Amino acid sequence: MNVVFLGSGEFGIDTLNTLARSRHSLKFVVTQPPKPAGRGARLRPTPVARWARDHSVPCLETETANAPDVIDKIAQYEPDLLLVIAFGQKIGPDLINLPPKGAVNVHASLLPKYRGAAPINWAIVNGEAKTGISIITLADKMDAGKILAQSETDIGPDENAGQLHGRLARMAPALLTDTLEKIEAGVAVYTEQDHSKATLAPRLKKSDGLLNFNQPAESLRRRILGLWPWPGASAIYRSAKTGKSIYVTIAMAELIQTPNPTGLHPGTLDQNLNVICADNALKITEIKPQGSRLMNFRDFANGRHARPGDIFTNPESPKV
Repeated sequence: MNVVFLGSGEFGIDTLNTLARSRHSLKFVVTQPPKPAGRGARLRPTPVARWARDHSVPCLETETANAPDVIDKIAQYEPDLLLVIAFGQKIGPDLINLPPKGAVNVHASLLPKYRGAAPINWAIVNGEAKTGISIITLADKMDAGKILAQSETDIGPDENAGQLHGRLARMAPALLTDTLEKIEAGVAVYTEQDHSKATLAPRLKKSDGLLNFNQPAESLRRRILGLWPWPGASAIYRSAKTGKSIYVTIAMAELIQTPNPTGLHPGTLDQNLNVICADNALKITEIKPQGSRLMNFRDFANGRHARPGDIFTNPESPKV
C-alpha cells in the first residue's frame, strides 16, 4: 500500500523505521513546523522531520494539515492509507476520507481509557497496573475511532514515563504491521469502543508537576514517575539552618512505610532524611537541582549539608 505518515513526536520513529523496511511504500511525511528549544530558543525540527530528512523521504512541515493546499499535496501521492502517530493536530474529515482505506492512528493506551495527549503519563500517575497500544480509525471526536487491534503490557513498579514511552514505541511496529496486512486484505475487524468507559489524559502542564506533600507518599511517588522526564515533579528545598532555598526536580523516590509519631509537618526531612508526607514518607533517590545535573540524593544532601528539619515545599505555580 501507499502510505502517507502524519506525525511529529519521537513515539513514531520506531514505526517509521519498520515501515521504511516493509513492502509498503512510505510516500510522504507531514509534520509540525520547527519550534524554539533550548536556552537559545533556536528553531528545532520535529523528530519526524529529522527522520524524513535522514531517509530522503519527502516531508512537509505545516501548522494546518487540513488546509486545502496541503490536502491537495497529499493527494498527489495517491495514498491508500494515512497513518497518524503523535501528530499534534486534529485531522479533519476531508483528509480522513481522502485515501480509499481511510486513516488509522497508533495510540499509547488501552482505549477507551486515556484518550488525549498524555496517556502514558496519566496511566502511571493514576496507578494503573497495565497499559498498551491501540490501533484505531480516526474519528471526529478525539481518540474515539473504531479499534482494529490492541496489545497489552504491565507497567513496571518503578517504571517512569520516559521508560514506558520507549517500550510502547517499540511495541507498536509489530502490531501495526499485522494490522496493515489485514486492512490491505480486507479482513480487518473494526470494533466500536465502549464510549461509556472513556477516560481522559489531558496535555501536561508544568503546574501538573508541583508536588504537595500534604498528599500520601505513594500518590506522590507515582506522580514523580509519571512526570519524568517532563514536566518533572518539582518542589522547593529549604535548609532549616541557613534558610537558603533551591528549586529542584525529583526524578525517583521510594515509598517508606512509617508512622509520624513526632508530628512533623509534611515535607520535612526526618532523622533518616526521608520526606514526611500526609501518609508514610518518601526516600528521594534521584534529584535534579535547578541549573545542575541529575544526581544521587546522597550527593545532593552532602553538598547541601542536609539534615533533619530541612523541608520540601510546593513552589508557586509557574507560567505554562
